[in-house]
Amino acid sequence: MDVTEYLQYDALGLAELVRSREVTATELADCALALAEDWNPRINALVEVFDDIDADLAAIPPGATFAGVPFLIKDLVLQAQGRCSEMGSRLARGLVAPADSDLMARFRQAGLVTLGRTAVPEMGYNCATETVAFGATRNPWDVSRSPGGSSGGSAAAVAAGIVPVAHANDGGGSIRIPASCCGLVGLKPGRGRVPIGPGAADGLGGLGIEFVLTRTVRDCAAMLDAVQGPGIGDPYVIAPPDRPYTEPLKLPGGLRIAFSTEPWSGVPVDPTIRAALEATASLLAGMGHQVQEGAPALDGGRFAQANTDLWSAHIAHWVMDICAATGREVNSNSLEQATLAIYEHGMHLSAVDLLHVEDYFNLVSRDFGHFFTRHDILVTPTVAQLPWPVGEHASAGGNYTARSWTDQVFRDAPFTAVFNVTGQPAISLPLGRSESGLPFGIQFAASQGREDLLLALAASLEQAQPWPLIADQFKSQTRR
Repeated sequence: MDVTEYLQYDALGLAELVRSREVTATELADCALALAEDWNPRINALVEVFDDIDADLAAIPPGATFAGVPFLIKDLVLQAQGRCSEMGSRLARGLVAPADSDLMARFRQAGLVTLGRTAVPEMGYNCATETVAFGATRNPWDVSRSPGGSSGGSAAAVAAGIVPVAHANDGGGSIRIPASCCGLVGLKPGRGRVPIGPGAADGLGGLGIEFVLTRTVRDCAAMLDAVQGPGIGDPYVIAPPDRPYTEPLKLPGGLRIAFSTEPWSGVPVDPTIRAALEATASLLAGMGHQVQEGAPALDGGRFAQANTDLWSAHIAHWVMDICAATGREVNSNSLEQATLAIYEHGMHLSAVDLLHVEDYFNLVSRDFGHFFTRHDILVTPTVAQLPWPVGEHASAGGNYTARSWTDQVFRDAPFTAVFNVTGQPAISLPLGRSESGLPFGIQFAASQGREDLLLALAASLEQAQPWPLIADQFKSQTRR
């Protein structure tokens, strides 16, 4: 197989070729590595390419769903035994994971072959992916633009065609934001659907969710089938799906769909994105759904402060643990300016402060829960602006407070974080394009446990309004 042929397939398509022995997993890895060698100098999506994957290639389970499919892991939260886990930070340089996390073990069982680590912003708290430690990651659609964050390295790699699927996670939009910026499918599963242990019970107090980025809905559904379900000792155990996510779900006639173009923070939304959201609402109505404008109420200022406090406490916790493991000190030589401000704020919070955050987030979840008794789906933009220029969200060299940095992080992505608080599943689909061809996403959220409904709706939209295959956009730019 050559690179041109490799780019024609999604993950399931490549796995079928391996199972039928038309290609080998080694051939697929060679194609992916060739593309990485070609693309990474331009987009800086990978912080490490592994040079010792023979054992992984030899350990692919026979008949696995994603047998032999090249894969990348985000350098944050997920742990792969013997691999570095540096969180985009100078403070964590050289930290090595002692064992696989539960999700990493499931990725291996699914047959994925991990080729390297992808770039993240420091501690994952940014809507862009650029660090002092590793530099700026760029968007393959336009290298002057950001791929979003915090899963920007994974998104850029999938968008460029290096791999068809890559690990990602989401504590405030970090799957959905880069999916939007890079023209991908980005599902944040509901809380408890995908394991995050055993090293943590409540990732970011329940905000943090693990999964992947893909180019097709069917890859997304198959991956959820492969990894869903609690790990041993997980605090959240939700009902398993009634059927595999890959089995077609006949959509109930006339879903009750609400839509809104108004962000709870009050920031402006690009007119192109507004128009795409309204066109999506019209498309849904034309498909027979009951569509009306509306959204739950939310105090944007209070929400931002609560988000600031929770993130700050957890980042302070991470920083203390990293210092204990490395012997390094917290200062401007080990942390970027915004991260340092977040850390300092977290260190001054009390236990009672965090309980007040829990109280407020409980109210938010109850209000949104009531809304979803009257509506099946809420549709919003994923982001408020087209992919932003590289450097616009740099966390180094500024003069940020914890709150002003939070406002900066979510200024261009004001629609996503609330669904981390409520724990509901939400997906970004690449339904928009600017006049210059930049992609952007539309977000769909459902009630807890209804990933099946989101995926069925996503599949119907993929059929009704197909988005360009990302590989096709970049074949002519590939030098190999």
